[in-house]
Amino acid sequence: MARVRNHVIDVARAASVGVVVIFHGLLYRVRLDDGVPAVVPWAAPTYLYPLTWVLMIMPLFFVAGGFGHALTIDRMRAEGATYAHFVASRGRRLVGPLVVFVTFCTLLGTLAAWAGYVTAAVDLSRALMQLLWFISVYLVIVAVAPLLVSAHDRFGALPMIALVVAASIVDTASFRLGEPGLRNLNMAFVWPLVHQFGIAYERGWFRRGQAWTPWAALVAGGAGVVFLVFVAGYPPTSVGFADLPIANIQPPTLAMAALALAQCGALALVERSGALATIPPRAERALAVLNALMVTTYLWHIFCILLAGLGLLALAMALPLLAPLLLNQLTVALAGLVVVALVVPWIGRLELRLIPRLGEVQDATAVTAAYALLTAGTIGVWQFGTVLHPAARWSAAAVGLVWVGSWLMGHAADARPLRHPVAEWPG
Repeated sequence: MARVRNHVIDVARAASVGVVVIFHGLLYRVRLDDGVPAVVPWAAPTYLYPLTWVLMIMPLFFVAGGFGHALTIDRMRAEGATYAHFVASRGRRLVGPLVVFVTFCTLLGTLAAWAGYVTAAVDLSRALMQLLWFISVYLVIVAVAPLLVSAHDRFGALPMIALVVAASIVDTASFRLGEPGLRNLNMAFVWPLVHQFGIAYERGWFRRGQAWTPWAALVAGGAGVVFLVFVAGYPPTSVGFADLPIANIQPPTLAMAALALAQCGALALVERSGALATIPPRAERALAVLNALMVTTYLWHIFCILLAGLGLLALAMALPLLAPLLLNQLTVALAGLVVVALVVPWIGRLELRLIPRLGEVQDATAVTAAYALLTAGTIGVWQFGTVLHPAARWSAAAVGLVWVGSWLMGHAADARPLRHPVAEWPG
């Protein structure tokens, strides 16, 4: 029987990518000072701070991930598939996007380094690779997703409570010691907690049962954000700006989980209304394509915004009277969306060719090794960048792990077990 899509989750996920592109297009202002281009980080006015919470959509990705993992794991277990099959099915989908993106950035960074700009190449590469924090966390969560699903089914809210306590301890220590870096520990608490919300959503916690349930989640989550900001002294914005570089998203705070709870309530209200219960087949196909290109869009949108900005800058220098309109932040952001729509589908076609086929049964040892190498390489690239140069050995090692892990995943995903037993489901 064909799987029935949850259009509310799919629309939320697709719309979230658009919000990411527009928001990142607003982070820098481009202007002409006596005909000379200048790029200035944007310090948002304080009256826009509440809007950053309304438009912060990263928690939705992890809610959607928990929802999807619960469905997939249930189906695979019912079909008699193995844990190795689940991991291979998830890991192989990232091979194409990671190989294309990391290889392209490695070529740019390496050429710049060997041209004599080693320090700049390493610094810029590392800054760009901060995008991979999301992919790194996702890869780790995928590996333990069966345990997370089983924990929810066995213990209900208890795992969530434990994660809330752990995240609160990390936040308290971070703020009292004045060490924002400590909040990186919350990668292991906040995002798995939000993922648990997604599992709970799939199990019907918010979208079925008493009519007041989604309203309670919406109010409790919103009140949690208000309390954390105005009483507990958390940063006033969800994301950082020029004058507030470290906020609540990176590294994450408990406020992201409170926001995710509110978002679950909002999603459930939409689903209960029946607004997206059925959509035209053409719209459903378009939605499927948008979701299939989600990772590709996320990885390449910065380059697309840069291309849009350079194009508008060239026009502004040729037509200085139109410069205020052409270099307006919203114009740059919307032009970035247009470039994304033009460029990303072509990149997606290339990535699709590199995604390995998924066989019916996999060798557990090979899949585990491939997935571990791919995860380690992604985390390493996130931390050290993509430069192949003697002055950037850790960067080169990380890139090598991504390539080797991707190659091995290609073989492991499409191979039957030979000598090694298949892996049982954890949990």
